[in-house]
Amino acid sequence: MERVRRRRSARCRCRLRNGSVWAAPPRCGGEPGCERGGAARAGQQRRRVRAAAGSRAGPGPGPAGRAAAAAGRAAGRMGERCCAALVRVLVLQAAWALSGGQVRYSVPEEAKAGTVVGRLAQDLGLEAGEAEARRLRLVAQGRRASVEVSGASGALLVSSRLDREELCGKSAPCALRLEVLLERPLRVFHVQLEVTDINDNAPVFPAARKNLSIAELTTLPGSRFPLEGASDADIGANAQLTYALSPSEHFSLDLQKSNDGNIEPELVLTKPLDRETIPVHRLVLTATDGGRPSLSGTMELVISVLDTNDNAPQFNQSVYNVQLPESAVVGTLVTRVNATDGDEGINSEVKYTVTNFIPPSGKDVISINPNTGEIHLTSALDFEDVKVFNFRIEARDMGTPPLSGHCKLVLEVVDVNDNAPEVWVTSLSVPVAEDASLGTVVALLSVSDRDSGENGRVRCWVWPASPFGLEATFLGSYSLVLREALDRERVSEYEVEVRAEDGGAPALRARRGLRVPVSDVNDNAPLFAQAVYTVLARENNAAGAELARLWARDPDEAANGRVSYSVWDGGLGVGGAAGSSSSSSGGMGWRPASSYVSVDAESGRLWALQPLDYEELQVLQFEVRAVDAGEPALSGNATVQLFVLDENDNAPALLPAAGSAAEAAAAALAGAGSESGTLWAWAAWGAPAGQVVAKIRAVDADSGYNAWLRYELCEPRGKGPFRVGLYSGEVSTARALDEADGPRQRLLIVVRDHGEPARSATATLSVSLLEAAEAALAAGSSAASSSSSTSAVSRSAAGAELGPGAASAATNVWLVVAICAVSSLFLLAVVLYGASRWAPRAAVLSGPGPTTLVCASEVGSWSYSQRHSRSLCVADGAAKSDLMVFSPNFPPPPPGPAAKDTQPDPSALLDTVWFVFCV
Repeated sequence: MERVRRRRSARCRCRLRNGSVWAAPPRCGGEPGCERGGAARAGQQRRRVRAAAGSRAGPGPGPAGRAAAAAGRAAGRMGERCCAALVRVLVLQAAWALSGGQVRYSVPEEAKAGTVVGRLAQDLGLEAGEAEARRLRLVAQGRRASVEVSGASGALLVSSRLDREELCGKSAPCALRLEVLLERPLRVFHVQLEVTDINDNAPVFPAARKNLSIAELTTLPGSRFPLEGASDADIGANAQLTYALSPSEHFSLDLQKSNDGNIEPELVLTKPLDRETIPVHRLVLTATDGGRPSLSGTMELVISVLDTNDNAPQFNQSVYNVQLPESAVVGTLVTRVNATDGDEGINSEVKYTVTNFIPPSGKDVISINPNTGEIHLTSALDFEDVKVFNFRIEARDMGTPPLSGHCKLVLEVVDVNDNAPEVWVTSLSVPVAEDASLGTVVALLSVSDRDSGENGRVRCWVWPASPFGLEATFLGSYSLVLREALDRERVSEYEVEVRAEDGGAPALRARRGLRVPVSDVNDNAPLFAQAVYTVLARENNAAGAELARLWARDPDEAANGRVSYSVWDGGLGVGGAAGSSSSSSGGMGWRPASSYVSVDAESGRLWALQPLDYEELQVLQFEVRAVDAGEPALSGNATVQLFVLDENDNAPALLPAAGSAAEAAAAALAGAGSESGTLWAWAAWGAPAGQVVAKIRAVDADSGYNAWLRYELCEPRGKGPFRVGLYSGEVSTARALDEADGPRQRLLIVVRDHGEPARSATATLSVSLLEAAEAALAAGSSAASSSSSTSAVSRSAAGAELGPGAASAATNVWLVVAICAVSSLFLLAVVLYGASRWAPRAAVLSGPGPTTLVCASEVGSWSYSQRHSRSLCVADGAAKSDLMVFSPNFPPPPPGPAAKDTQPDPSALLDTVWFVFCV
């Protein structure tokens, strides 16, 4: 506001109108009507008065001189205060106009090209050079504005000839509405330029000569003869005409003011005419406008004095008022005038003519039938060009001399809705980013309708109604703004139509189409087709084999939608065999998934980096990350569960004997020369059929059918004294043993799995046949050496029957052991029950892990499913034995050194007791 006040205080505002500031030339001090100039002239006059008073008073100022000087100074201070107050009022007025968003200037018509209309950039509050940097310019709207904005200075200049009459006609004031566009940021200002009228048009009469015929004697003094008035293209005081008639003793001039404010001159007869004295009167009618300097035009009046016919035609109406819509077709009957003449014969025959047209273009609008007085439309009407036509109708009789009467026809054009609205796009800012904020201006539009009233009132809207809307910024100006959030992935381009409808009946419409593309931003993360991928791969696959193909979709475009894949080491899980050898050696540890698999960054193909081993790795769970190339980059994850399928790549492996002491005793009884690698057992002569002598134990590292083992007796073939259980591996007597069987039996047993192809292992069992006493002695020594392992004793006690005394002693020992075991189990059950009742419940340890499924057959269950097994129970003598094995599941420990502190060793956890139910 201070800047505006300084700029306004250095200039003069000469006029105030409607609360708007009208700019004057930069230097103002002596123009008429200017307050600053008046103050300057008053100060000069006071100085001249003081100088004159001082010269009259002489060299020494007397009391009168001092009083006059004091009065002059007081008057000067009063004038300065008045001028300062006026300047403040003008500055406030200017600031009010600028804050209203519209700047107004005035310029006289016919100003030379290059004339400075106003300092537009300064009035808009722009700094020096900012107008050119922000491209201050005018926006054309259909017609030539004749002004332009200087790019260097930001001043509004006259670019071509300004003719107020050509631009506005008779409209007052003549205001041109301009739009000024300013970029960075985009702003629009409305400038109103008033073209002021100068007196550059002289009054013009319709004709240079006017012929009148006036009958002598019969025309009485006071008779009036309407004359055609002059027209002036200027407005205001420049168009206010005064008429003067050259001196005449018979005629005078009377001026009448019509209803529309025009002055109509009438020739008044003041003295009867005498044709014999003066047959023709020549007068000059002069029209002078009110401009400074004034301009004038003349018309010669030639008045012929006629004889006899003393009755002029008389119209039944002095003024005919007619309204026609501007849509009236050519040939439409406007009205019918009627004039009567009191004479008879030829003197009463009347002919009609149109003698005066206001405006002059009305000459082509109507025509009159000279006989009937019917007036028809000969040209199309246009309310937007001329709203009212004034015609002078003359009725002349056929007498000698002919007499005439006159009437006035006022044709008012009624507006119809014949102009559709017009829509212009003055500025368009595309493309629009999909994250653009609500209220963002997309385009500036200008809407107008040449009709008036309701027909010119325009209503605008946008179709479709979303996501854009219209906001009215000024009369006829609109902004296309963003109303809803954009999503390029849903709609990448909008076809927007701005529709305009006026208030006429029927309403006319206009439309303007806009294409608004939406630019992409990275607002969508890659999304995999599946959240979890399950991949099956057989073990011993080739390195580099393709395991699966992952795919993630990113709906963004270009770099924002370009996806790259990688194995995310932050989300890895490796599941190995639950009962592997790692239980004793500390395990192989947790390895990252990237050491097993790799994913192609572009195609998403999953490759195996090394052959997979089911016995080492059964389940591999990891995450694959998809990252786009946007800024900032967005990512998505998918979990891959890789299950390794078992192949029969491991042959059965024989386990050592359950009790080394028993085996040593059997070997000692067998004597020297025993073979290494051979399993030893003994049996007593006379042992009944079905007595278990030994048990062959084997395990297969594979799983399922590949680990299902069966036992076959290869040697001796035929009907030998021993047999082996097909699935249990127990070697028992097939019949009672006798001395004919020899001291030793050598058995060759083959262990095979059920894989394709089947794999096998061979075991050699040497069975020594002893006397009953020797068998009891061997049993006692083996029991003493293996007293710490009850299970070993039970497995090595399957010797031969030693006779009645030894067998009874052995039976008593086993009964005592069984009673102690049952009592211990009962006490342990009581303690566990009490602890579970009163101790806090421990958390259940669960998680993903390998589950062992054991199937049963009619001949019995598998002897050893895998290395996972720790205990097995087979019911002897039963026709069918079902086996259910439950393997505990443990969550995989997190990678890193801290895992050892928080998670137990998987091998140790796998040594927990398995629950075996035998039926």
